[in-house]
Amino acid sequence: MTAVDDIKARLDIVDIVSETVKLRHSGKNYTGFCPFHANTKTPAFVVFPDTQTWRCFGQCNEGGDLFSFVMKREGWDFPETLRRLAERAGVTLHEYTPEEQEKVEENERLREVLSMTVTFFQHQLRNTEAGKQALDYLYHRKLTDETIDAFALGYAPDSWDALTNHLTSRSVSVQELRLAGLVSERDSGGVYDRFRHRLVIPIHDERGRMAGFGGRVLRPDDVPKYLNSPKTALFDKGRILYGLDMARRDIRAQDQVVIVEGYLDVIGPYQAGFKNCVSPMGTALTEDQFRLIKRYSRRIILALDPDAAGQKATLRGLQTARETLEREGDPIFDSRGLMQVEGRLRADIRVTTLPDGLDPDEIALEDPDQWAQLVADAKPVVTHVMETLAARADVDDPKVKEEIANQVLPLIEDVKGSVEREAYRQRLARLLQVDERALVRRSSGGSPGRRRSFRPRQQLPASSLSPTDTAHRLLEGACIKALLVDPTLVHFIDRAFREFELASLQPDDFSHTDFKETFKLVNQALDQDVESPMDFIQKRLPEPLRDFVLEGDQEESYPNWRFQPNAPILESLLNMFIRLRRVRIDEGLDQLVFLQSQERDEEEEGVLDINKVFSELVRARARLDQALQQGKRPF
Repeated sequence: MTAVDDIKARLDIVDIVSETVKLRHSGKNYTGFCPFHANTKTPAFVVFPDTQTWRCFGQCNEGGDLFSFVMKREGWDFPETLRRLAERAGVTLHEYTPEEQEKVEENERLREVLSMTVTFFQHQLRNTEAGKQALDYLYHRKLTDETIDAFALGYAPDSWDALTNHLTSRSVSVQELRLAGLVSERDSGGVYDRFRHRLVIPIHDERGRMAGFGGRVLRPDDVPKYLNSPKTALFDKGRILYGLDMARRDIRAQDQVVIVEGYLDVIGPYQAGFKNCVSPMGTALTEDQFRLIKRYSRRIILALDPDAAGQKATLRGLQTARETLEREGDPIFDSRGLMQVEGRLRADIRVTTLPDGLDPDEIALEDPDQWAQLVADAKPVVTHVMETLAARADVDDPKVKEEIANQVLPLIEDVKGSVEREAYRQRLARLLQVDERALVRRSSGGSPGRRRSFRPRQQLPASSLSPTDTAHRLLEGACIKALLVDPTLVHFIDRAFREFELASLQPDDFSHTDFKETFKLVNQALDQDVESPMDFIQKRLPEPLRDFVLEGDQEESYPNWRFQPNAPILESLLNMFIRLRRVRIDEGLDQLVFLQSQERDEEEEGVLDINKVFSELVRARARLDQALQQGKRPF
């Protein structure tokens, strides 16, 4: 029995839900008003003790098990929920090794040192004569005291050892200063303050924990203009986005993130009410940063400096962009790389070019409507490149037409959707005033949507389809194990489902939260391109989940399978996932039948149209039955 199973065996979902929801016994089940949305007439929230699950048939239209309810109620992630429920149930989870615990404590101590440093810099800004120059600079940039305090901006004094002396007098060791990235080494031995006579900006990770600092010069002749903390256990500028901790709620609420160049480009718009801006801190965007953004929104807008995105736009390959990541300098507008990132992350990346000589904070603070319009007018990457190239060239020259086509067509071929690709070809043809058929002939014909390679597999273990919850968990576990052996199986299943007019595989196909979270991790592994999917998953799979999903000899249970027409193993795999979907639909129908038997106020706002949903599920079940009976598979 895994830790998750042990917790579920010891805790009753009815008891947990009853702590915050007044439940009424109705037959075998319990009903009440949903705690996750306003409802006063119809108790559309149901708890099913037999399956230890819950479901809201109202506005939420969500459901799950004990873990998903507590996660939604408390706002915790799965590991935190697992830890809290384990404590309550008296279940012992994996404990840190002494080495792991020592590392956690060391990082917490470094964050404490950084927080002490923030207080020191803030004091220097507000309460010293030397700090007045930095404060005047901020006022000149039209920042208010409230904003300055919100972002904890400070001043590093013009001294080689002021910070070192301050912190060491408070029991901070020189080694801790080194590990926190606050000091630099002298050639002759010893250390000196890294940040001197600079405006200092604290940098937090996406969870709001201190990670490092950025410093801006106050004397025109000082270099570099911006200085970041060095790479430490807490700070890696390629994996952190400045301002994300402040912006993530608004990014989710607006389903849109705007990427700007510098610290003040985040702070100024924030003060003006545009709280969805983040910055890569003056370096080229990394794919790690794109993946971090994608957790909050797939609608990404790049607000680029006109020098980088306009006349000096570069169409460099992704590898070239990666090679530049270790160097300071202007952001690189990497069109081909952006298209590849957009495809892998299934994102919508757009570009807006700022007016010459103006920064985002200047625009947002001087004219908020202009900033809002610039963001609204952001164009897809392909359109931006087309118009940028055409604006600086004589498009009446046949050779120029050929040159532009050679640069833009590869971008179009990187677009995932065939309809979108066709629309871009038509636009390019109109821009160049050429016959679209010429562009089609010039295209390479390669599609980024081509199949990923699959590793061969020979057989599948038999799965019980007993209606009991244990059998259902075994079926879900078998599907998860198959995906962990080869995560790219998701693409095959999704393609097959589309052929049967079924929705793609979703986390909600799994009723158990541990499997849901593992499936989400599989998708994250496929969305990234830095590590192999298997390595990505194994590094991030919480220890308690491994007890079930990685138990036994996977290679023996799920040997390699071959991607070939009519392969029996592929049909077995597909049938297993179809049955997974079928079980979830049957469960939904049973729940709707129960709800139909209850008294309902038809005027209650947000309550599902049960008959409509019931009909939709019946049709979906019919398509699944057809898929199971169909002899010819879409391999």
